[in-house]
Amino acid sequence: MIEQLRPGVSAKNARLVLFDFDGTISVIRSGWMDVMVPMMVGILADLKSGESEEELRGIVEEFVGRLTGKQTMYQMVELAEHVEARGGTPLDPLEYKKMYLDLLHVKIRHRLDELESGQAPPEKYLVPGARKLLESLKARGLKMYLASGTDQIYMRKEARLLDVDRYFDGGVFGALDDYKSFSKKILIQQVIAKAECKGDQFLGFGDGYVEIENVKEVGGVAVGVATAEPECRTVDEWKRTRLASVGADFIIPNFLNHGELMAALFQNGQ
Repeated sequence: MIEQLRPGVSAKNARLVLFDFDGTISVIRSGWMDVMVPMMVGILADLKSGESEEELRGIVEEFVGRLTGKQTMYQMVELAEHVEARGGTPLDPLEYKKMYLDLLHVKIRHRLDELESGQAPPEKYLVPGARKLLESLKARGLKMYLASGTDQIYMRKEARLLDVDRYFDGGVFGALDDYKSFSKKILIQQVIAKAECKGDQFLGFGDGYVEIENVKEVGGVAVGVATAEPECRTVDEWKRTRLASVGADFIIPNFLNHGELMAALFQNGQ
């Protein structure tokens, strides 16, 4: 199902496509929030601030969700601020990020092992229909960029394991420890500054509000991938609400209707 929120919107001028990675193309890290949120709740609960675990979970889920799509470090910076606000002495946010990544690695190690050994095909960990859409966009001659809030060293490896890195001739970009030196917004601004593209020539796909907001800010067309992970068969209403609120032009649960989506985007039946 393709939900068009803004009738008449067209990407026929698009020359460049920006994709988010986790939750938009890849489900290797599906369930990451179930690792990050309990870790943070535990850290805050240890401070004995008088708040219930339920109250702390609500606070953590709010800022983790609000910052989804940005580099992971932003969530860790906010965690450190909450620790300090409760009278604690926070660790360096990089330390919190390392703790989180170590826990996440335990959760996803078997998925990486399956891909590396060839036991599982890449399609097992791709959002359904993603490859066919990437091939259709490539055939149209669009320059494609992949950008993620996940650390660059990991997401480049995962994109390679999924055999999707080859579609992104514009580059594959992820988070750096110096988190202020890269963002999806900075990438878009750099592309515009190089005169590669004007705002209305941008097309963006993402499951986090950050990339949708960034594409809309420059006048591009944005497709919200509100997929309910890990099956990716239906729309996640929480994602849909957030993506619609920042201007998504289309909402989809996956890319299985890629032909219909291409027609809706470019209005030429391709």
